Amino acid sequence: MLEKRTQVPQKHDLDPDKFIYCLEGVPDIDVDQITEVQKSLEELALQYGVASIYQTCDTIEGLEASLNALVMDDHYFKEYEIIYLVMTGEANSICLNDYYYSFQEIAELFEGKLRGKIVHFSNAKVLDLDEEEAQYFLDITNAKAVSGYGNAVDGISSSNLDKVYFNLFNEDDDLFNVVETLHEKHYAICKLLDFRMYY
Repeated sequence: MLEKRTQVPQKHDLDPDKFIYCLEGVPDIDVDQITEVQKSLEELALQYGVASIYQTCDTIEGLEASLNALVMDDHYFKEYEIIYLVMTGEANSICLNDYYYSFQEIAELFEGKLRGKIVHFSNAKVLDLDEEEAQYFLDITNAKAVSGYGNAVDGISSSNLDKVYFNLFNEDDDLFNVVETLHEKHYAICKLLDFRMYY
């Protein structure tokens, strides 16, 4: 089953060359509610002019269908630099509908389909991969990098830092410049949440 798809409100000065594709894991896609993530993406559009597509999924099949539809059907796919995943899970897995899926399983679902993309996880789940797991994911999916946070601090959402991170990519395509600038400007929160990138 394909999920609801909404585009955040756009201002006229949005850069049409840059998009964020956000997929949020929810308990039930049939329950219509505005999530914190949707509000954050609207702010991203209004504050920084970065457009996004937001979808929800509640099963691994929904996740697969959404990303496959994006890859196959969306002629703007090459313009999506960042796939933003907001899901719970463990260090090297995601959780949907009380089932856990390893990064290896996810990599195999999207074999060769994420070429040049940055897959970014919010701190709804801790991201902690060993070198082998990270390399496998990057090699199989062809993603450019995987980023996220090593600490899930109670009561602190990464959404504000995520917005800054996405905007930095809007201004600079260089992965290393973006990460360096993020740490320079927001050192305390990067350290608290343990921002990390695998590439």
